[in-house]
Amino acid sequence: MPSSAEQFQQSRQFELFNKALNRGALEQVRHMVNGFAPGDIAHLIDSAPPHSRKMVWQLVDEDLRPDVLQELSDDVQSFFLGDMDHEQVASLIDDLDSDDFTDLLQQLPDRVTSEVLQLMSDHDRARIENLLQHDEDTAGGLMDTDTITVRPRFTLEVVLRYLRRHEELPESTDSIYVVNRRDELVGILPLTTIITEDPNTTVREVMQTDIEGIPVEMPDSEVARLFERNDWVSAPVIDDNGALMGRITIDDIVDVIREDAAHSLMSMAGLDEDQDTFATAPNTLPRRAIWLAVNLCAAFMSASVISLFEDTIEQVVALAILMPIVASMGGVAGSQTLTVVIRGLALGQISSLNRRWLLQRELIVGIANGAMWAVVVGTVAYLWFGEPTIGIIIAIAMVINLITAAVAGTLLPLALKAMKIDPALAGGMALTTITDVVGFLSFLGLATIFFT
Repeated sequence: MPSSAEQFQQSRQFELFNKALNRGALEQVRHMVNGFAPGDIAHLIDSAPPHSRKMVWQLVDEDLRPDVLQELSDDVQSFFLGDMDHEQVASLIDDLDSDDFTDLLQQLPDRVTSEVLQLMSDHDRARIENLLQHDEDTAGGLMDTDTITVRPRFTLEVVLRYLRRHEELPESTDSIYVVNRRDELVGILPLTTIITEDPNTTVREVMQTDIEGIPVEMPDSEVARLFERNDWVSAPVIDDNGALMGRITIDDIVDVIREDAAHSLMSMAGLDEDQDTFATAPNTLPRRAIWLAVNLCAAFMSASVISLFEDTIEQVVALAILMPIVASMGGVAGSQTLTVVIRGLALGQISSLNRRWLLQRELIVGIANGAMWAVVVGTVAYLWFGEPTIGIIIAIAMVINLITAAVAGTLLPLALKAMKIDPALAGGMALTTITDVVGFLSFLGLATIFFT
């Protein structure tokens, strides 16, 4: 992690870069941009409005572009790749690792992907096509097929000679994998072991056999949890028969964690985690309009409940003033529960063994909060309007809605996950609809009973 001084210096460099870009000092911009690391260049491009992106991209040296491209967000990658023909794409991403190569191909239309693959050798094309068969959100979609393997019978001296024949080792290599004649994973050999043990020792004697490979279809979120739990730098990926297929490295896991965090944040507003901050208005409008349309339908549902009690509201005007309080308190309480449960699901902490305990805990909290705030709100309503009945009605409605919020906030994400629907995306809106409807229904329903 960079120090405070390094962060300040980097911030200063970015500021000078933006000033030079705004002045149109392109030669100065060219010199500055090619002095940054690929990740920093990608950050600059991601942070620029569309009209400046192409200008900056054109100033990036040809040999830096592949590394910069893989660091860009998906929307910005598509922005640049969409302007290239298949030959330009192939030449640009040819030197990337197989997992990064595959990630970029998945941003392209099927026609362009097919044309790019046709330009590759038979061996490379077969390797990439194999990766494309796996969903990008699985271990198979994350893995890199560039691995180094050895057999158990060789000595460490032979392994060292074999490694020295490579011009360079794959990035983030901390271990090499031990396989049998059927390419089944039988062990892992750390580089530290190769260096420190007796060269005449065989691989079989010192290899680690207690680490299991990651199944190729395991979801990437579970893979990330394994890396976090075990402090891995890399891990092997195996098929159903135990054959080694590739490896996943920590840089891929960092991307997964970052994307999951962005997904959780953006999904609360019904947006795609890959949404470009500086996307044009025509691209932004449809994505937001769809979610607003869904939310409008939910709002009409709540409004229809209110309309059922129009006569009651006309008789007691205080009800119109107080009814948003019940719905609002239920919405906040439900959101607290919903957030806790979604986080628990994301971390893999919630299972069939502890769901009942979790529901009971939230019920207790809901009842306690409902009772406490019912007294407060009921007292305020009585003092405000001088009508004890209104205080009693809103107090009872408050208890009902906060209990409902606790139950819905717990069960709703569990039900959505069971239906293969993302709780982070649909949970918030569904919960708000439930607490609004129950809040209005209980408050106005009780008012109708008491005043008619």
